[in-house]
Amino acid sequence: MRRAEHLRRPHLRPLINATGVIIHTNLGRSPLSTEVMDYVKTVATQYSTLEYDLDRGARGSRHDHVSRLVQAVTGAESAIVVNNNAAAVLLALSALAREREVVVSRGELVEIGGAFRIPEVMALSGAYLHEVGATNKTHWRDYETAITERTGLLLKVHQSNFRMIGFTDAVTTEELVRLGRAKGVPIMEDLGSGVMFPFQLDGVDEPSVAMVVATGIDVVTFSGDKLLGGPQAGIIAGGREWITAMKSHPLARAVRVDKMTLAALEVVLRAYLEGNQRTLPLWQMVGETQEALHERASAVAAILHRNLPDTVTIAVTRDVSEVGGGSMPGSQLPTATVSLSSRDWTAAAWERSLRQAAMPVVCRLHRDQLIFDLRTIFPSQESQLIDTILEGYRSMTESQDGPA
Repeated sequence: MRRAEHLRRPHLRPLINATGVIIHTNLGRSPLSTEVMDYVKTVATQYSTLEYDLDRGARGSRHDHVSRLVQAVTGAESAIVVNNNAAAVLLALSALAREREVVVSRGELVEIGGAFRIPEVMALSGAYLHEVGATNKTHWRDYETAITERTGLLLKVHQSNFRMIGFTDAVTTEELVRLGRAKGVPIMEDLGSGVMFPFQLDGVDEPSVAMVVATGIDVVTFSGDKLLGGPQAGIIAGGREWITAMKSHPLARAVRVDKMTLAALEVVLRAYLEGNQRTLPLWQMVGETQEALHERASAVAAILHRNLPDTVTIAVTRDVSEVGGGSMPGSQLPTATVSLSSRDWTAAAWERSLRQAAMPVVCRLHRDQLIFDLRTIFPSQESQLIDTILEGYRSMTESQDGPA
């Protein structure tokens, strides 16, 4: 009976992200707007043109809906969408370089979350890894020397989730494109996060997908749920010849996306096309100023101060947030936080009660303090946040365990 009751309770639940990590991998990455979800609901609860061409009155392709928008936003000749960026890389390597060598810099053999590594994806695709250069330095001549009749692809991997500084050097995308053209070898770049406009944070530049496409690169892959601010998806943009080869590959059906993902992506991409990307929750959070966040934090702290005993210390402090999701590593956004500490209870006990609440709250723990970063808390969630904090304190007080 107890197990049956457990199974009847929702397992995938909404929560309040008070960590300050905007693209939080464990908490669902980029949140979607109500406009996006309204359209998803409309498409999901009715029949749709998923694979039907209204003009011809015949079977159509699910790839066409979003690929045209990707082309318009990025300038690419063609595009295809799959279920995540790892699948995008796997499909591209399988379709373009199976049983051929793929030349990659040793400084770009990255590992993403879940111990998913580029060399392992390469092996799964049937392509052969050809490492060049050193960990910290790879030169143009390293690629040139590696190219033989066995070479199927030159691959550049964006260092999305780490940053290499010091005595380093790398070959640019433009240089690789020139080399590939001269040698007759296609070039691909895994951009990882894939921002749609030039973006700089904390002195670090993130190139837009359109900028990379403009170099003349053959294929570029990127995520839909990171700096794009959309649903989980892997987007492949590039030359028509190469995208057509991927669309006809058997793996394409295994990694294809459903109608709800396509509907969500369509709304997100149209926002970029129309210059309305600031309507996406991701960019609203990134763009909120420290002053505005400090004002919100002060209002939350004032309510908590009126409702918690003097044994609780409440402070509003200036701190930093992170973009997260392996994007812009090391870069920080100035933010404002509310910190709580109690003489009666440990922060760990209070934090546990927040995670187990009806509306769970996930925050930061630092030196026996609870830290709530307002950047990742929607204004509409502030009342619920306050109620959960107060209820958590009351439940601990009323429990039989006694104070810590």
